[in-house]
Amino acid sequence: MKTIVSFFGEKTGVFEKLNARAEEYAAGLGFSYRWTPQTPFNQAEVTGILSAADAGIIDVEPYGEAIFSKIHDSCKLLVRFGVGFDKVDLKAASRHGIAIARTTGANTLGVAEMAFSLILAARRSVKRFDKAVAECDWGKVVVDETIQSVIGIAGFGAIGKAVAKLFSGWDCELIAYDPYPDQKAMQALGVKPVSLEELFQRADAITLHIPYTPETHHIVGEKLLGLMKKSAVIVNTARGNIIDENALALALKENRIHGAGLDVFGEEPLPASSPLIGLPNIVLTPHVSSQTEQSLWRIYKMAIDIAADFFAGKGSPHILNPDYKAAP
Repeated sequence: MKTIVSFFGEKTGVFEKLNARAEEYAAGLGFSYRWTPQTPFNQAEVTGILSAADAGIIDVEPYGEAIFSKIHDSCKLLVRFGVGFDKVDLKAASRHGIAIARTTGANTLGVAEMAFSLILAARRSVKRFDKAVAECDWGKVVVDETIQSVIGIAGFGAIGKAVAKLFSGWDCELIAYDPYPDQKAMQALGVKPVSLEELFQRADAITLHIPYTPETHHIVGEKLLGLMKKSAVIVNTARGNIIDENALALALKENRIHGAGLDVFGEEPLPASSPLIGLPNIVLTPHVSSQTEQSLWRIYKMAIDIAADFFAGKGSPHILNPDYKAAP
């Protein structure tokens, strides 16, 4: 019987329930399943466990030569719990014949809902008003509705499409930027393709769903932020380093834009010295967009399904380094 080990999650009631369900689901597919949460991450322990397992479900920590060189005789597959894989050395994994996969799309609804929520919270100045009540300051401040506004979606993949669907009943004008636009989906959802610059100029609310690459590092900086309307807000549930946080903090501090909502940051946990902390016009959440019970289960299930297909010799679009097969 093949063994799958999972390192994701914390020793709480929710994760205990999810992993018990995962163990039962894996058993139904003929796998042994073991959960060993890594909080904090212990590379030596992880390496030892993987060296006796067939597959692993991993979190955001770095995985490279030091681990792969010691586990490759046994472990042939690692599945990233989520979509980001920038800390996994794909070339090193391929050299050792280890396939790396990710659970693309499993957290789509959870992340889209968080982006939707952050847009509303930022547009309606919820943080500022919450503080006002606590301070007994009932002075009225007028803000803008999101209904009938222009929603700009940067990155029109699965999550971007889900955001468009969430706004479909709000009588909003939907515009989107994507370097490889899905014209059919855009047309079906009533979304107009635009350039990134036009999106920042026209949108009342911008939500980021583009991948993090060297080309997108700090792509949202002083230039693009300077194109935004003073009444507009920007939301990021993708990757922190897509935004130049110093430039964003300055734009917010000087009230050059109305607000922002961030669930991801260039450094996590966000340092107490960050210029973003304490600003009245930004909503900050600790990278929890996919932390719903429903999204988490979809990710667990998908990771196990990927492993089942892998060991059954089936191809998978979720494998990131197909050249792993060329390893000696």
